[in-house]
Amino acid sequence: ADLLLLSTSEPHGLCYIETSELDGETNLKVRQALPETSIMGDKLLQISEFEGQIHCELPNNKLNQFEGRLHYNGNILPLDNGKTLLRGCVLRNTRWCYGVVIFAGKDTKLMMNSGKTKCKRTSLDHFLNILIMGIVVFLIAMCLICTTLCGIREWTIERHFTIHLNLDGSVIPNHMEQSSEQTSILSFLMFFSYLILLNTVVPISLYVSVEIIRFVHSMWINFDTEMYYEKGDTAAHARTTTLNEELGQVQYIFSDKTGTLTQNTMVFRKCSINGHSYGDVYDANGKVIDVTEV
Repeated sequence: ADLLLLSTSEPHGLCYIETSELDGETNLKVRQALPETSIMGDKLLQISEFEGQIHCELPNNKLNQFEGRLHYNGNILPLDNGKTLLRGCVLRNTRWCYGVVIFAGKDTKLMMNSGKTKCKRTSLDHFLNILIMGIVVFLIAMCLICTTLCGIREWTIERHFTIHLNLDGSVIPNHMEQSSEQTSILSFLMFFSYLILLNTVVPISLYVSVEIIRFVHSMWINFDTEMYYEKGDTAAHARTTTLNEELGQVQYIFSDKTGTLTQNTMVFRKCSINGHSYGDVYDANGKVIDVTEV
């Protein structure tokens, strides 16, 4: 739940929190309770008898904005984002704190910012889906063609021999030739017969084979010695088996400048602006070549 901070274990009602789950920042942030409420400290009796009214904005997804006011002891006290503890925050360097719930459940800012989880599918999955749909259409077309040819044969040739065949009288009386209605019934039933006979055209085991290949590929990534980091004793770990084949299609890697990925050792080499390359020229040994115009 999102809380209005009332009191903390630190002097002046200060509270230190980490909001890495909200905005990705690991540096500690300071929150401070109102002086009128921070004097309650950890006195549970006073906190349980706390009476006040909070008038604030409607639930929204703005993490750095909060507006409201607290009616307490006949005073109107302004509230802002610096006096709230949002859901997902972690308490740091503070033993305890007390607060009153402002928003709960789906109305919290964390839940308002969490959209629907998208099902990630690779380009191979899309290709397989289109391929299977094409095969199903081909199967239905083949069944329709075979059914049509069967109906033509039944009407032109086979219907004259029904009086000589011991067929089920409920469908075709064995004492007369087939009528057009009976031929249509036979053709309709033959469609499902051809559907059963030709259903092996659809490769049902294809998805199972692809999943097995992905699983083996993930294990291969986990045991790849070329992706082992000796200093941190860390090996590569495939957290999902559905996106392995997408690694070979990565064309651009965007990295921030905070040192999260570069460890603050990123050195400018070269850049391209409007099709023109700017930067130093290096030889095979990695040394800068002094290029001067003549």
